[in-house]
Amino acid sequence: MSSTRTRTRSEVVRSTFPLGVATARQLVALGFNERTVYKRCLPGGPWRRLLPGIIGLFTGTPTLEQHVRAALLLGGPDALVTGLEACRRHGIRRGPVRATGNNGSPAEVHVLIPASRQVRSVGYVLVERTHRLPEPIVRSGVPLAPVARACVDAARRLDRPGDVTELLSDAVQRGLCTIGALGEEIEETSRRGTAIPRGVLQDVAEGVRSAAERQAKALWKQARLPEARWNVPVFDEAGRFLGIADCWVDDVAMVWETESTEWHISPADHDATVERAAAFTAAGAVYTATKPKKLRTDPQGVIATLRATYERARARPRPGLTTAPRGSGKPHSGPQRP
Repeated sequence: MSSTRTRTRSEVVRSTFPLGVATARQLVALGFNERTVYKRCLPGGPWRRLLPGIIGLFTGTPTLEQHVRAALLLGGPDALVTGLEACRRHGIRRGPVRATGNNGSPAEVHVLIPASRQVRSVGYVLVERTHRLPEPIVRSGVPLAPVARACVDAARRLDRPGDVTELLSDAVQRGLCTIGALGEEIEETSRRGTAIPRGVLQDVAEGVRSAAERQAKALWKQARLPEARWNVPVFDEAGRFLGIADCWVDDVAMVWETESTEWHISPADHDATVERAAAFTAAGAVYTATKPKKLRTDPQGVIATLRATYERARARPRPGLTTAPRGSGKPHSGPQRP
């Protein structure tokens, strides 16, 4: 093979596979001998084998995009990405981090393929055969499962309710999918692994927006205090909007909030949180707040504080605060808090 021919073929390879990932069959179809393909993947060669039959046309460490492309090539035509990787690409930011393996192996990439295709999971790729292959949503050239499907596929493989809460609630809060869509997806999928997502989704439907708030809700029940409402708008006597209360006890106009720093993504957001607390207090609400860590480390102390706060609220005249603006006749959603 002359140098001119080699250079031309290299240019063809680069233009045909811009991400530097190809199947061995694709390379053979391009004119390479199969033995040559795998010989180039030996130590010291210019290529490397990423997965069975999948070749990296480089020698360095693969990027995330190259790992994802390799996973899709392994799955074959119609394969699409689901699970946590798809959730991140859809814009969901909260939930568990995609952990790499102990030996530095890539983070798992979960792909869906038609049930008729015989491809097994290998390495970092989790292959799931399905009779319910959805229409893909393509983002930056990568075919993804729709948001609700990606969330439920990820949630079914998580064993910590807090992680599931963060994942599902973030998808809903960002307007990426609805509670109804998540519920429908849970009903349609296999029941395996859905116990935690089902329980979490019920809490999300009732207004819980984070793992900390889910813990708070459980503690409130343990405290055996009157029924509370979660994430509701509060207005003063003149109908002015004060803010969204994490936990609102209407009979005594009491507010309890979980001060999670995850919400303070900017100084402006932090200032808004402080101003909201001041507005509640100035309007006459009895206000208390708890750090998420304390919910875990001192639940009995939190319960004692809640009971004492409730008694203090009950002992004073209730101010004219409401969860609906004057004259509306119905609850008002109010502006969203940061």
